[in-house]
Amino acid sequence: MALKCLLLLIALAIIAADGATARDINAPVDLLKPGLDLAARLEAVQASGGLVECWNALVELKSCTNEIILFFLNGETSLGPGCCGAIDVITHNCWPAMLTSLGFTVEEGNILRGYCDAAAGAAPVDSPTPSLVVGVA
Repeated sequence: MALKCLLLLIALAIIAADGATARDINAPVDLLKPGLDLAARLEAVQASGGLVECWNALVELKSCTNEIILFFLNGETSLGPGCCGAIDVITHNCWPAMLTSLGFTVEEGNILRGYCDAAAGAAPVDSPTPSLVVGVA
């Protein structure tokens, strides 16, 4: 009898914890429910990074998936500006878990963000102007 009560108590604790977690995750969704007026819902979407901007960044990120895979597998540090731009928008202006929802770990997302932040902060190097070589055929 005591074992049944203990198991029931554990099951209730798990269900209560799961419900609390679900409420925290769905907090931004609650702002989009029809009970709020349109202006409040649009403000909530804009404050969360702008829906269109985030989706455009996801589409751009999809096109540079090969670059990201090579970045992690081979250690190639050659992510293009479009790819870094998408990572920048997603990590700075959109939802924090967006990269993890695409299959990247939190650590990988932090690495990508750090690389692109550093690349954006570096001054572009001017390429030397080609000089005319005389006498070479």
